[in-house]
Amino acid sequence: MTPVDAYVICTSPRSGSTLLCGLLRNSGIAGLPESHFHEPSMNKWLDYYDLRDKSFCNPRDQIAAVFRAAQERGKGGGKVFGLRLQRHSFEYFTEQLRQLHPSCKNDVARLNAAFGKTRFIHLTRENKLEQAVSFVKAQQSGLWHMAPDGREIERLSEPKQLTYDPAAISNQLMQFEEMDAAWTAWFGQQDIEPLRVTYDALSAAPQKMLRTVLDALCLQSGKCEKITAHVGKMADEISQEWVKRFEREEMCR
Repeated sequence: MTPVDAYVICTSPRSGSTLLCGLLRNSGIAGLPESHFHEPSMNKWLDYYDLRDKSFCNPRDQIAAVFRAAQERGKGGGKVFGLRLQRHSFEYFTEQLRQLHPSCKNDVARLNAAFGKTRFIHLTRENKLEQAVSFVKAQQSGLWHMAPDGREIERLSEPKQLTYDPAAISNQLMQFEEMDAAWTAWFGQQDIEPLRVTYDALSAAPQKMLRTVLDALCLQSGKCEKITAHVGKMADEISQEWVKRFEREEMCR
């Protein structure tokens, strides 16, 4: 394997991507992997990269400017570009790629044209019910991430009373299953063999998994044991109670 210029973490919410991105970022050699194209909106992208007031000759020049800005930020002053890509923005993202590189034969060719030699990581959470419960609970509480010592590090809304909502959990469970299936189908269509990383393996041994990822990217991984997780697990007794209750109710249907 040869060194890469870029990597894409293909994932879905509540799969451990914030943990993985933080570990890679703190390694100092894997760029600044974030959701650089999170919102499926050109206006949002222009705002995010302070390009709103720039003038462009045509839409393709506009897209090219956004991709250059994203690449510069995602490299973090280094040589490797890191990108976390969620399914909800995937179709819009690939459509912009098609406009930017219309002569390329497929998505992989377009990604390589945009970012250089690109490697793919498929980060999944095997227990989709736990993933769905985690998402619904975060939506209700407003708290999406906390530090290992319990400090809040990402809150998107004021605290609300947690209420068991089987319909919301069921809907989210279906969405996560569809997202994983869509990633798998895309890998097959594009002839991609991604590095496969699971939430359980990552959360159980973050330094070991970081080393695996860096090795797959042909990056020096000698100091992984000194890099610690910056986010803690959100699952608690309420999470476990909701999972068990949902399973019981499903069995009784």
